[in-house]
Amino acid sequence: MNLIFIAAGAFVLIAAIAVIAVSLRRNADGEEDDPLQSRLAEYIQRGDVSSLEEIELSQPFSERVLIPVIRRVGEVSARFTPQKAIQDTTKKMELAGNPWPIDAATFLAVRFILAVVIGGFVAAMILLSSPGKASDNALYIAGAAFAGYFLPQLMLSSKITARQKEIRKAMPDALDLLTICVEAGLGFDAAMAKVSEKWDNQLSLAFARTIREVQLGKVRRDALRDMADRLGIPEMTSFVAALIQSEQLGVSMAKILRIQSDQMRMKRRQRAEEEAHKAPVKMVIPMAFLMFPTIMIIILTPAALQIMTSL
Repeated sequence: MNLIFIAAGAFVLIAAIAVIAVSLRRNADGEEDDPLQSRLAEYIQRGDVSSLEEIELSQPFSERVLIPVIRRVGEVSARFTPQKAIQDTTKKMELAGNPWPIDAATFLAVRFILAVVIGGFVAAMILLSSPGKASDNALYIAGAAFAGYFLPQLMLSSKITARQKEIRKAMPDALDLLTICVEAGLGFDAAMAKVSEKWDNQLSLAFARTIREVQLGKVRRDALRDMADRLGIPEMTSFVAALIQSEQLGVSMAKILRIQSDQMRMKRRQRAEEEAHKAPVKMVIPMAFLMFPTIMIIILTPAALQIMTSL
């Protein structure tokens, strides 16, 4: 048994020496250089920076410290997080357009970190203000931790809603521009590229990503389906289905685009009318709790003062 361990140790030592020797020979021959060192040498020759430390210090504090720490915590927490939760969070972040430079595991880790930080802050404030009464205020501590845990989720949901609203608002005009480009003789891919060049919104970014996927070799109908899944809008799903069906059946693309743009514009008008009908109902709560009490105070206060004076 001892001989086996000695032989295994000797084999590992010989392999390590061989790897080090090969790497040193490659560096000496100049076949494989460190890309970071070569980039640093290029910057030094141009006079932009003088050292790697200067490059790191030129970055913001969040990119140097906060984001690497959060990513490290996300990597550790990913081992204990269910895969279903990571997939659902990844899907939601795709729907939001990936607004933050973190992945799904890191986002889940941020939720737990905020829960601990906010809950601990509230607990510390309670202990400093009233020592010995932390157990009486446990509900406040739990509520603060609960709020810290769900705050990132609320922010993500808000990002999803805002992005989908912006895309719905821009779709009729984008389809009109697509129709004009196709009728002018451009192909559908070139028309989408033209829309992505002319505008700067979430829909144009989605079109640009789809065009890049097609250029990299993905089938166009698969790229369009993936775009509809990333946006999560029923109007876009029906639009993509109509495009794929027209491509398969040989129907005129310009005619399909014009019909779809008319439908999108009609849906946008119906959605605006629906929001207008909801406005009176939404105004009931501020009127009942803010306007009516103020009016009653203004009207009844002089009468109350006169009654008190007469009595």
